[in-house]
Amino acid sequence: MPAATDLPLLCPVCSGPLGFTRPTEAGPGRLACPSRHSFDAARQGYFNLLVGKGTPFEADSAAMAESRFNFLAAGHYRPLADALAAAVVPCLSPQEPAVLDSGTGTGQYLRVLLDNAAARGCKPAAVGLDISKFALRRAARLNPDAVTLVWDVWRRLPLADNAVDAVTVVFAPRNAAEFARVLRPGGRLVVVTPRKGHLAGLAAVAGMLAIEEGKDHRLAEAMAGHFDLDESINIDIPLALTRAEAADLAFMGPAGHHLDRDAIYRNLQEQPEPVQAEALFRLHIFHPKRSGAA
Repeated sequence: MPAATDLPLLCPVCSGPLGFTRPTEAGPGRLACPSRHSFDAARQGYFNLLVGKGTPFEADSAAMAESRFNFLAAGHYRPLADALAAAVVPCLSPQEPAVLDSGTGTGQYLRVLLDNAAARGCKPAAVGLDISKFALRRAARLNPDAVTLVWDVWRRLPLADNAVDAVTVVFAPRNAAEFARVLRPGGRLVVVTPRKGHLAGLAAVAGMLAIEEGKDHRLAEAMAGHFDLDESINIDIPLALTRAEAADLAFMGPAGHHLDRDAIYRNLQEQPEPVQAEALFRLHIFHPKRSGAA
């Protein structure tokens, strides 16, 4: 069973502690609190903690999750995953290390982080959150040593205060107040965003959304009440893709909510292979403001 069940997970109904029951031939694994609220694991291994009306936000589809998994599995963004791991692993506690991957998607960035930690003799407990059950089906299989939860980051996170050493957020929403609450003193928040010009050539052909102006400024404003910025690192990745890989890249992001992958692929038919593109990222490293700081 994942070591992450040692983390202080909280019941989404009553905020009581969630304990884990191992799967048996009679039934799946289960998270349950003393008040008898319980959540069975799906067949693929993730837990759905969203109760009531669920979430109003649109989750990634099965097709989008497949495109993301295939693209990332080919290693195209591995330099980004390695940079993320390099920013997180050194800050993990020697005693009971723990990490939260918020917006974990198909789980590949978390997998690289956990593997890098293991190579240093560290085995952190890990929790991956996302609203897409289709993405989490893949994440749970890829990261059986983590607890993978369907959850909306804009709700109170199902973790106790001071539960984790690091929070990672790769192209996902950011709830600064909740991240600050669950981080331990001296913890680290690592956020990855695209920079201006990210995949610009491909976006023009495939119909992808352009990067909004002022993205870094809005990030700084959103974090300012709870975090201070330590460092920003630019990561540039030149890409040489097949048309199918380029279609996966275009479809796996926000454009996938309003574009059809087959249509994207058709738009790429006149592009010579390999399809050239450049991914431009910025990795932001924050620390929580000290108590009483402005």
